[in-house]
Amino acid sequence: MKDLNSLNKLIEAFEELPSIGKKSATRLALSLAKDKFKALKLINALEDVVTNIKVCEICGNLSEHEICDICDNPNRDKTLAIVENSKDIMIIEESGSYNGYYFVLSHLDEENIQKIREIIQDKKIEEVIFAFPPSVESEARSLYLEDKLKDLGIEFSQIAQGVPTGVHFENVDMNSLAKAIRLRFKMKP
Repeated sequence: MKDLNSLNKLIEAFEELPSIGKKSATRLALSLAKDKFKALKLINALEDVVTNIKVCEICGNLSEHEICDICDNPNRDKTLAIVENSKDIMIIEESGSYNGYYFVLSHLDEENIQKIREIIQDKKIEEVIFAFPPSVESEARSLYLEDKLKDLGIEFSQIAQGVPTGVHFENVDMNSLAKAIRLRFKMKP
């Protein structure tokens, strides 16, 4: 509709976000158009994010400070999980299953490898964990990084991969099933 120009612009802006299609974008835009309080609350939250969120100078995580709370905490384990993005850090932290440091490897270049080396030396890291989603590219990246960092005398590991809980074998790809069998563990009596 031509007379709803601002609403159409809002729908288009929502559509640019990940996982939001035309129907969801329209639903969100209409909701905000009808409820001015929700719209103002969203505007304030967006302004806060744009103004306050930075990238940690050490690890690449999102933070409201130059150095994130994780990098600034000397009581974390002497492990370094290398992940693809900040969302991975949020999910791992929420799980409560890991208490080490992180590095967001958005792209593989000498500058990032040097930053990883500095973290390993500064934080006295004993183990690097490759926490990438399973793929041939991830394995190649892990092997390349291991080769570039092996002179530091640290251990290397990667997160376990295989069959997800509650999924039947018929719905699992052959590589994941093979890896689950190959990386099986002994059950304690």
